Amino acid sequence: MRFSRYFLYTLKENPKEAETVSHRLMLRACMIKKLASGIYSYLPLGYRVIKKIENIIREELDKEGCIELLMPAVQPAELWQESGRWDYYGKELLRFKDRKNGDFCLGPTHEEVITDIVRKELRSYKQLPLNLYQIQSKFRDEIRPRYGLMRGREFIMKDAYSFDVDDESCDKSYWQMYDAYTRIFKRCGLKFRAVEADSGAIGGNYTHEFHVLAETGEDTVLSCNNCSYTANIEKAECLKPEKVNDNIEMKPLEKVETPNKKSVEEVSEFLGVKPSDLVKTMIFKLEDGSAIAVLVRGDYEVNEVKVKNHLGVAILELADEETIENVTGGPSGFSGPIGLKIPVYADYSVLNMNNFVVGANEKDMHFINVNLGRDFEVKEFADLRLAVEGETCPRCKKGTYEQFKGIEVGQVFKLGTKYSKAMNCTFLDENGKERYAVMGCYGIGVGRTAAAAIEQNHDENGIIWPVNIAPFQVILLNLEVKDKEFTEKIDKLYQNLLEEGFEVLYDDRDVRPGFKFKDADLIGIPVQIIAGKKTMAEGLLELKVRRTGERIKVKPEELIEKTREILENLRIEEENR
Repeated sequence: MRFSRYFLYTLKENPKEAETVSHRLMLRACMIKKLASGIYSYLPLGYRVIKKIENIIREELDKEGCIELLMPAVQPAELWQESGRWDYYGKELLRFKDRKNGDFCLGPTHEEVITDIVRKELRSYKQLPLNLYQIQSKFRDEIRPRYGLMRGREFIMKDAYSFDVDDESCDKSYWQMYDAYTRIFKRCGLKFRAVEADSGAIGGNYTHEFHVLAETGEDTVLSCNNCSYTANIEKAECLKPEKVNDNIEMKPLEKVETPNKKSVEEVSEFLGVKPSDLVKTMIFKLEDGSAIAVLVRGDYEVNEVKVKNHLGVAILELADEETIENVTGGPSGFSGPIGLKIPVYADYSVLNMNNFVVGANEKDMHFINVNLGRDFEVKEFADLRLAVEGETCPRCKKGTYEQFKGIEVGQVFKLGTKYSKAMNCTFLDENGKERYAVMGCYGIGVGRTAAAAIEQNHDENGIIWPVNIAPFQVILLNLEVKDKEFTEKIDKLYQNLLEEGFEVLYDDRDVRPGFKFKDADLIGIPVQIIAGKKTMAEGLLELKVRRTGERIKVKPEELIEKTREILENLRIEEENR
């Protein structure tokens, strides 16, 4: 492809709206163009990367016997009402009516549609296992779309759905997809971790997320430094302590004034105690309008996902000021468990605390010397807090958590019979008994994978594409375009590279060499072949490896072999890092 004929117009300056590296560089490299908030066009250079990622996905899923199809983006409300998600999913589901006043939505995911397709054809256990996938645009009406392709409203996603006869078979499908994902992201040249996670709005009872490791990642990942346990911060487990009967003397309960002191830091400093000597009381509202209290040690944070999962509720939200006053009798910032008439749950971190500090449910007042049992009762103890770096791993009980930042690019779910039961997707087993199909679902954000690759692979000059997903393998820079005889030689070199099977972007523009060098670094093609009069007079060409900056001079007859060697070495290194 000749640069002069390609739709590629780079920017020198960073766009003002771009907040992350990938967003900035994709705009500057003319890979994407904003159409509306969170909605982007994929321009030719960017779309080549997307197609590379899609092809890797197809190859690896096809190896596992997955079958590709394509489902509609527009979905009828009836299917979502049947599954129970029409009201549950929230405002991210873009709903609209057609001319006949029928309710529809733009699909953010396709569990309902695929279940409807399969239930109409599934009769016998002999038709299973089955795994169907598509690569298609999705739409989720994010309240704050940002970071370009990292958090858009419209995005390209690979979603796959497995159907099995029982849990054991579903487990096999799950781990086959897990292994396929591992191969996919390795082939994309990414450093990543597979982590245990919460299933969120998709549902199901077991899931892993695949995170590309990058300092700019939105998600926090905790990993044991001794065993293989890795989880995102919403899911990471905390070690349950043993109950200690230390017979510590319970001091007399005392109410003290704490004028204008609300936060843990303010109260602990005012009272001359450590934050770990306080217990925070968080009031939450449930979907039925009732309220609960959750207690956690002052130096920790409540994990709302864990609370929600522990209670088995669909909706959980922090209580508003009015609810807090109605429940506790006092303003927010001074809530405490003593005297509450609502259920009180406590994190394990509170289990062994004695003579601690809590809010007094009264403005500017706290209780000191508070003790469990004597002063209040807890309905249930559980793991209800966010895990933190440095604490003991709950699995091996030897290692400690290390913290990483990650960008989620894929997720695998074990759904069980959540959708097959709701939508009556059944089959007859070998004994003629009707049973529900056991399902799994598996997603990869294709555009997000491209953006994450940039977040992980860039320098101050631009993108550094991994070989397997680079838009082109080679960029050929003609530094003497105005010299007709010289250009004829480089044109022949370009044709030779194409005939040898290389994907080449030929920079034949009549611009200064400096512009060509900057653009070549910006768009990040793995190998640059630099053709200038000086080196050509010496009977040589210069190769530059974008990832390392290494420059190599080679004879024209050695160019093909050396370029292949560089690309292959880069590919092996990227797939194994």
